[in-house]
Amino acid sequence: MRKIVTTAFISLDGVVEAPGGESGYRNSGWTFKDMEFLPEAFEIKGREQGEAAAMLLGRVSYQAFSPVWPDMADFAGYRQMPKYVVSTTLSDDDLVTDWGDTTILRTLDEVAALKETEGGPLIVHGSASLNQALSDAGLVDRYHLLVFPLLLGAGKRLFSATDKDTQKLRLVEYEAYANGLQKNVFDVVR
Repeated sequence: MRKIVTTAFISLDGVVEAPGGESGYRNSGWTFKDMEFLPEAFEIKGREQGEAAAMLLGRVSYQAFSPVWPDMADFAGYRQMPKYVVSTTLSDDDLVTDWGDTTILRTLDEVAALKETEGGPLIVHGSASLNQALSDAGLVDRYHLLVFPLLLGAGKRLFSATDKDTQKLRLVEYEAYANGLQKNVFDVVR
């Protein structure tokens, strides 16, 4: 069985929207504003590319990343990696051709079936709505969180506000950096 690993840049109050400068959000680019860059804080990003066997994305994140990431040296490990996009609206004609094999999944049941197959971890970048649905359905196995010392208020959040049973997490890796950034890696306890 494959594991689903969610990776996110997240503010202290849980916002994950537009960390890299995507348009349409008033605090867009919040990971770069007034934050000293420390390469050691982002070591986990390179490790994720080496450990992941495939990417799992929501439609919005796929459409934001697919025109840019294929040509970025920072994301070279993802170029040929298989991708799965969860969408009810995308068609095969909407997929880019220079970013490895991409399969459209229509439902969370299809994601659950993919998770039951043999292979390495599925890494989820961005994809706030998908992450909420995956978490609510009990499909996420691990969270890689880089927590920024910011309170952003409004914005898309990593976790839904659904009234549900408590989900326990086990902290398996952590580090705090001089710029206030924190790395927290949690396994979901089942």
